[in-house]
Amino acid sequence: MSAPSLTPEIVLHTSPHLHSARSVGVIMRNVVYAMLPICLYGVYNFGISVVALLVVSTLSCVLTEHMFCRAAGRPSSIKDSSVIITGILLGLTLPPGFPLWMAAVGGFVAVGLGKMLFGGLGFNVFNPALVGRAFLQAAFPTAITTYTPALANGRFAEFIPTTLTFPFAQPPVITEWIARVRIDAFSGATPLTALKFDKIGTGLTPLFWGNVAGSAGETSVILILLGGLYLVARNFMDWRITAAMLLSAFVLSGVFHLSNPAAYPHPLFMLFSGGLMLGAVFMATDMVGSPVTPLGVWIYGGVMGALTILIRLLGGLPEGVMYAILIGNAVSPMIDNLTQPRVYGTQRKTGARA
Repeated sequence: MSAPSLTPEIVLHTSPHLHSARSVGVIMRNVVYAMLPICLYGVYNFGISVVALLVVSTLSCVLTEHMFCRAAGRPSSIKDSSVIITGILLGLTLPPGFPLWMAAVGGFVAVGLGKMLFGGLGFNVFNPALVGRAFLQAAFPTAITTYTPALANGRFAEFIPTTLTFPFAQPPVITEWIARVRIDAFSGATPLTALKFDKIGTGLTPLFWGNVAGSAGETSVILILLGGLYLVARNFMDWRITAAMLLSAFVLSGVFHLSNPAAYPHPLFMLFSGGLMLGAVFMATDMVGSPVTPLGVWIYGGVMGALTILIRLLGGLPEGVMYAILIGNAVSPMIDNLTQPRVYGTQRKTGARA
């Protein structure tokens, strides 16, 4: 019997050699925590219809991812909580009275087409929640532009009539419901729609606090900013993307406003209204779809902020955040390639050693 070898064992591993305790699941759960106050305020603002909307959109996303994983013969990836973020974000971007069956379809498209088709988490090119919303806007343009008033009487006792619409049935007219809950002055328009088509402005204070019509989770600026600050404090979000997007939107809208104050709104109105704040904090900062170079993240955010304002002010739609972020996702790889830092000892253009 031979004696045991005294040669020390050397084990070689590939990188990374240092591991952080911040796993994907930990990061994603913290993002969910940051969105919970926004969800609760949406429920306070619009009632139980928002509860049903968020539950259906999230369950649809979770079940879709589980189904795709099972079909591919691999373990389910729903435990990392990323699909829960997709479902919540999708629900927050929809009108409070959006039909539930349409939200379920949107969840299936968001995860199936926007995520799993590319290979799952880490491989998707576009933000999955916005892929789902873009599909819903194209497929159901009337339903996705039908908004209801905030703080309606009886909102915790009954659903908004359009919420429980049967699949492929004609949604009920909500005029009678609006009159019954005693919202006499509501026109069915969000602040951006009222400004663009009716030339009616909205004060900054209600926009900041969020007691205005809009999508389920886009109205409260203060809660969205607090959620973003929480993620920045935990180092779970690249603040530079949000800062670049908001700064770009503020500067460009300011140029328009200074050129013609009667025709173009104040820059703060543009920041506080619509989905710009929600998109800049929770969607544009998606780690998968955003650049990683220091200069690239500033360019990326600046492009999306400028596109949002151009679509709002010069396009035919009152809102442009969704398209701006999807375009930003599309050009993100190119921005990364163009902003790669020069490797020490090489020339930027040729790559030859100095």
